[in-house]
Amino acid sequence: MMKLRHSTTSPFVRKVVVTAIETGQDAEIERVKTVTTDASLASDNPLQKIPALTTEDGTTLIDSAVICEYLDHRKGGKLIPAPGPARWAVLTRQALCDGILDAAILRRYEAQRPEALRSIEWDARQTLKMDQGLAALEREAPGFGNAVDLGTLACAILLDYLDFRFASEAWRDRHPNLAKWHKVFAQRPSLPSTMPHD
Repeated sequence: MMKLRHSTTSPFVRKVVVTAIETGQDAEIERVKTVTTDASLASDNPLQKIPALTTEDGTTLIDSAVICEYLDHRKGGKLIPAPGPARWAVLTRQALCDGILDAAILRRYEAQRPEALRSIEWDARQTLKMDQGLAALEREAPGFGNAVDLGTLACAILLDYLDFRFASEAWRDRHPNLAKWHKVFAQRPSLPSTMPHD
């Protein structure tokens, strides 16, 4: 049995869980609820970050992209294509979505600091990254079609996180192509069953 350091709010953990579901491995993973301030997390990830996956042979993997690639490889590459243009496109889309999430999470952390310590400039820089990233995805969305891969799954998870933590910013109003695609894609069973919650 594999062990996953888990949180119901982390989009990066959710990406791993969705990958496990999509590749038929969810039942092989024990989810261990973890907060990043838990001192015991350092034994699985010295960076005190989640997700961290301990494999059946005791190897620990960190970073959602690495863990998802490991899980996908175990099942023959269902979500990540073989080396070539399609693979680079999927991995690049995943990296773009992860980068937007990084900026979103940094904005959330900044908003939780005492008001006197918050930086308007810092928030603006992260907001710009999010806006530019979403604009790029908006341009790509008409080409997503029915593709189910790590790139499109990462995109759906990103958009759900924005609904969860930044609903007031109404991403759909500015990104109609993404909104149209997400409305259909978000019905995949692996997504409603893993929606983020506090």
